[in-house]
Amino acid sequence: MIAGVVIMTGCNTALMGNYGEDNQTFDAFKQRVEDVFQLQNSMTSAVMLLDSEPSSDILKDEAEMHSACASLNEAGSREMDGLDISLSLGKRIEKTVTNCEKAAKSLQRHLEQIN
Repeated sequence: MIAGVVIMTGCNTALMGNYGEDNQTFDAFKQRVEDVFQLQNSMTSAVMLLDSEPSSDILKDEAEMHSACASLNEAGSREMDGLDISLSLGKRIEKTVTNCEKAAKSLQRHLEQIN
């Protein structure tokens, strides 16, 4: 879904063949973006499906994840609406996907503790 965003990361990056903070190949970074997008979506769903009111730690982690994943979610919304993803948005995703992943995994750990 978000794979098209990776293409928009800019000429300098494309010439070097490295993407994201971990200097991944195009295919590896594209897969990572997809995986992180799916992870953070599944964490949002998991919070919504909790049987009881979420703890303050879970709510804090969820808010941090939403903030860290804002660019990725913006791209997902734009893609679903059939809109283009700008070069600047693609660059923001490239810079923030690591923090988005960390935030989603932190929430995942808290959710696993209550299950």
